[in-house]
Parts: sequence; C-alpha cells; structure tokens
Amino acid sequence: MALPLILDCDPGHDDAIALVLALASPELSLKAVTSSAGNQTPEKTLRNVLRMLTLLGRSDIPVAGGAAKPLMRELIIADNVHGESGLDGPALPEPGFAAQNCTAVELMAKVLRECEEPVTIVATGPQTNVALLLNSHPELRPNIARIVMMGGAMGLGNWTPAAEFNIFVDPEAAEIVFQSGLPIVMAGLDVTHRAQIMASDIERFRAIGNPVAVTVAELLDFFMEYHKADKWSFQGAPLHDPCTIAWLLKPEIFTTVERWVGVETQGKYTQGMTVVDYYFLTGKAPNTTLIVDLNREAFVDLLAERLTYYSKAAL
Repeated sequence: MALPLILDCDPGHDDAIALVLALASPELSLKAVTSSAGNQTPEKTLRNVLRMLTLLGRSDIPVAGGAAKPLMRELIIADNVHGESGLDGPALPEPGFAAQNCTAVELMAKVLRECEEPVTIVATGPQTNVALLLNSHPELRPNIARIVMMGGAMGLGNWTPAAEFNIFVDPEAAEIVFQSGLPIVMAGLDVTHRAQIMASDIERFRAIGNPVAVTVAELLDFFMEYHKADKWSFQGAPLHDPCTIAWLLKPEIFTTVERWVGVETQGKYTQGMTVVDYYFLTGKAPNTTLIVDLNREAFVDLLAERLTYYSKAAL
C-alpha cells in the first residue's frame, strides 16, 4: 500500500520540486497539502501550492492555508532567495481551483481522523502548523506515523551563523515538534548542502521534455543564480526540501544517525540553532533520526527518473 502523506510547505522553489517528486511516486499517497508562511507571505505560499497542483493536474488534492505568522514572533520571509512571487522563474499557471474553507490544522486533523493507518507528515517550511496541530489535537498524535522535516543543521546556519532558516523563523514551534515524543526525521543542512544540483543536471531535467520537467529546470535556473554568490562556495544549488521525499522513497541512498536534538529559543547569538547531542553528552535518549549524508548521483537519478512520469501522465 502507498504511504499516506500530508505535505506542509512554503513554496519556494525547492518545496515545489518536493511536491513534484511526491506526486510522481506511486509509493506515496498525498492526502493533503497545507501551506506555511516562510519563503514568502502566507497568501503567496498558498497561491503557489495551488499553482503547482494546477500545473500537475491534481486539483483533487485538498489544500488549506496555515498560520499567518510564527507562534511568538513576527514573520520573516526569504524573498531574497525565492523572488517576489516565491516561485520566480517559470511561467506558472494561475490556480485552477480553490483552497478548502478551513485552516491547515483543521485539514490535517481531518486527514488524520479519516485515514485508516498512521500518516506521515512532511514539513518543509517552518514548523508552525505542525506545532499547532500537536498542541490543539493531542488525541491525534497516535495517528501520526512520523514527522519528516527539512530544517536545522549540526553546527552551521544559512540565515544566521548558527541557525537554518526554517527553524530560525519559528524556533518555539520547532522545539515543540522535536520534544513531542513522535518519531522525527531531520533533513538539515548537513545533508541538503550535499544535495547540490549542477548545471548539467538541470539540462538533463530540461531534456526530458515534458512541461513539468521543463518547469523544474526553469525553477532551478532561477535558484542557481542565487547560489552563485561567493559566500556559499557551492558548485551548484542545494536542493533542500526534496531530500525529505527522497528519503521516504530511497532511504538506502542516505546516511543517518540517531541523536537527541533541541532548539535554542533564547540565545543572543544562537536563536533558532538546532543543538545536536552528537556525542551523547546530555544523557538524553535520541529523539531524532538525523540525515547526515547522501549519494548525490543517486539522488539526481531519482529526480530524473520521476520527472519522466509526467511524460506518461495525462496532465
């Protein structure tokens, strides 16, 4: 049976590609998509979910918009990375259908109640919606198989010297998720910075030729420009969010360790830092499966293979 899934995301170029990958994978059954603020404003990230699902011909998937701001802080967005629309680059269609008349938390709760087996939540933006779900519906925690998140890092940041963007935006929400007692899988910068897409990979995707593959290539064209800055010292563009979906599909191409993780919410220099007890110094039992490496070539092969799905699908 296909693995039931909720995707909570803030598209964002890499979120959009994670959605493309999920819907090209028969191993997964996407029950709902919810949007969070982060890469752009809540209005724009919700619109981008609807635009991407319209492109993919999947108006059957229920969509709902999430919290307008973090639990305890003002919203920070990454429009310098993802552009004015949040998905600058390709010409995407206008939304062909509307979001549900409910909140992200309400839609998540509905899916959890109605699904016959525990559901995996993949969260590729700030953890606000997931934390609200856990706090408002504690009775549904047994219905969650695991939470797979893109966020955090072990000792470096991409928004501050100590913090990765998704965790920095809402550290209180992330701390709720990490300390929830549920199985957590963390795809942080340790692995996603290794998931770099090179110029030759973009051309490989473009050559597949179907409208979705070409759109992915155009998204990556834009994403590559941002990551050419000298400060990153990248050869390509790190494709963060699709690592979550790829891990569900092909865990054998990743390297993981089990560790305790907490989130710094008070630090003067370290707000939003994910503190990883790598050497078991705290005496706390591991609460997170930490993804630390991947086979980059196999990751790119998986993306290319699944993009061919859209050559066969009647979009």
